[in-house]
Amino acid sequence: MDKEHSEEWKKTSEEAERGTVMQAVFQGKIFTIPNLLSFLRFLMIPWFVWEYLGQESSIGTALILLLSGLTDVIDGWIARRFNMVSNLGKALDPAADKLTQIAMIACLVIRFPHMWAVLGILVVKELFVLITSILSIRKTNEVRSSDWHGKLTTVALYITMTAHLLFPNMPGTASDVLIGLCICLILLSGILYGLRNIRSIFPPGENHDR
Repeated sequence: MDKEHSEEWKKTSEEAERGTVMQAVFQGKIFTIPNLLSFLRFLMIPWFVWEYLGQESSIGTALILLLSGLTDVIDGWIARRFNMVSNLGKALDPAADKLTQIAMIACLVIRFPHMWAVLGILVVKELFVLITSILSIRKTNEVRSSDWHGKLTTVALYITMTAHLLFPNMPGTASDVLIGLCICLILLSGILYGLRNIRSIFPPGENHDR
């Protein structure tokens, strides 16, 4: 029985060690599969902008947007499953998300003026988080992954954008509810990210006097 436990523990240790080694190998890599998928999402941005504004195809735009969201899910799964997490990927993934969201919402503003509120608050929030994240990285030399509230906000934004694309004549009340939900989540996420980054910049108990 002890021998079985010993062999099981050894096997688990070896798997954990392989995972750690693999992650270390990919930590500084650029051309990993997850990173290439993130680059692909950047290329999709002018594609769906052209589809929406040039071709005036809401359905075509929605399909491209959903494809972009699918690659987001896939690259995250691959990175975690095969230990391909990298510092570059931690920066590229949310950057592709935010630029996709900002570009799509900017397009929707043309038909749905209330989207201005989402666009304005999202841009301010992202600038605030970007600045505090840069200061946090300089302080800790650590690139941190997205938190649950950021992922929840992304899901809400994708649902809202897709709904407005597929149902351009939706009742104003339904549109306002989706927009209001996105605004609340954006504000919540901005506050929580800000607090996280500020705690990294000014750790509790550290003497900040010069």
